[in-house]
Parts: sequence; structure tokens; C-alpha cells
Amino acid sequence: MVPIDELVGILDVTPEGEDRFVGQNYHAPNGRVFGGQVLAQSLAAAVKTVGQERPPHSFHGYFLRPGDPSVPIELAVERLRDGRSFSARRVQAVQHGKPILSMIASFQTPAPGLDHQAPMPEVPRPHELPSVRERLQEAGIGLSGLGPLLSTQPFELRHVQSPLFLAPGPEKVAEQAVWIRPTTPLPAGDLLHAVVLAYVSDYTVLEPTLRAHGLAWATPGMKTASLDHAMWFHRPVRFDDWMLFVEESPSASGARGLGLARVYALDGTLVATLGQEGMFRVPQ
Repeated sequence: MVPIDELVGILDVTPEGEDRFVGQNYHAPNGRVFGGQVLAQSLAAAVKTVGQERPPHSFHGYFLRPGDPSVPIELAVERLRDGRSFSARRVQAVQHGKPILSMIASFQTPAPGLDHQAPMPEVPRPHELPSVRERLQEAGIGLSGLGPLLSTQPFELRHVQSPLFLAPGPEKVAEQAVWIRPTTPLPAGDLLHAVVLAYVSDYTVLEPTLRAHGLAWATPGMKTASLDHAMWFHRPVRFDDWMLFVEESPSASGARGLGLARVYALDGTLVATLGQEGMFRVPQ
């Protein structure tokens, strides 16, 4: 199965009673469910109780416990409000009888109004940047073990700065930009594209905190975890091509780091803004 098709199937949660759904788990190579999956499935469950006429405009979620990849996720939706223009839903993602994520999402019927946006910064276009495979080859890292893993990824990432997968960046700066696109086209449907964007929003937003302190994901002994996540959808989402994530970390303290990101379509349209706080415990 094509990786993006498998992911879309995972994010299409299954009804299991009134306002209750079940989500299966995507690949979990580190032994725990990817936080973006739980965010996206929770949003997908809420979407199914609202309908196509009111797309999501924001959600706020707290990660409460690590997800267990060996069991499905139960998703219970509570209808908080259905007004003339807005709807609100609370979603509890549950495993082993305990919540692993608690989210509130809000939906709005499209309406005209004030319109402005922060411009997309001038950065190299994705075709001007090396792929992850090319970055690894440039670093002299063999692909014998990583090749199959790279070929099964549903998304392609191209960092404007050097990636932080295995080694720190050359400069300690609290900002970066990353281009991301699906490896194959997504099915039609704006709501599906918003759900998939929610999945991807957990990929790199915490990296500016690592970059600011000369750290990489592979730093020995470092422990990280997502604590909470918020996202605002400004305009309709079409995730058919590259999107630019312009990311920064305005603060880190108390073993926590905050990441913010603006998400732009290839034509410069500001599609979404997101924020996430993560735990960072680094050996002293």
C-alpha cells in the first residue's frame, strides 16, 4: 500500500456508537504512538460530528499520557455547542480506560470579513534544497538500513537549515524553516487535508528549541515529550504540494520549550499557525 494511502486510512476513524469512534495506530518505531496521529484522529472524530459545512478553525489539546501502539485509540466526542456560525467539540482520546489526549476544537461556517496575513519569508524553494536521502549521503551516512525506512515515509521534508536528526546545526539559533509535502497526492476533500496537516504539525515545531541549544534528536540521554498543542486554520487547506513551516522558539525554561510555526502554501498564502510546548530533559 502507498504510505500516504495507509495514513489516510488510519486517520479515517471508525464509528463505534453515538459520537464514539475508534482509531488504529500508524507505525510507531520508537515504541509509542506519534502525537500528531492522536491530534489528527481526535480532530477527525470531531469533524464527523459537525459536518462538511463547518470546517475547523482551531483546536487546543493536552497530551496526558504516552500512547500505546499495541491497542486502538477510543475517541469520545462531546457536543459542547452548535450555534448559528460556530460549533465546539470536546474529544477525549482514551487507552486502557485513561485519557491520553484531551482536545477542544472549534468550527465555523465560512464568512467574509477582515483579511490580512504576515508575508512568507524569502527562503530557498524546495527544488533548490537537498532531500533527506541526499543530506545523509553528503554526511557519509550509509543508506543500507535507512533506505527502506525513507521509502515508506508518507511525507518528504526539506530543511532550509541542516536537519537535526543525527547532529546539531552549525549555529545556535532559535528559528528554522522546513518544506513538507505528501510523497503522493492526497484524496480530495478540504477537511481531510486539514486533518492531515494537523498530523504533520507535530513533526518539526519543537526543533528550534533544540537548535538554539546545540542539540539534535539523537543527543544521548535526552528525553523529550509533547505537552500541549494548539493550531489555528486561517484559510482552506489544500495539502497537494509543498508547504513551508516557518518556525521559532521564543522561550525555553523549566525543562520546557515553546515552538511556534506559521504554515504557508507554495504560493505564499498563510494557511495556519500553530504552537506546541514540549518537555526537554537533557543530561547535565
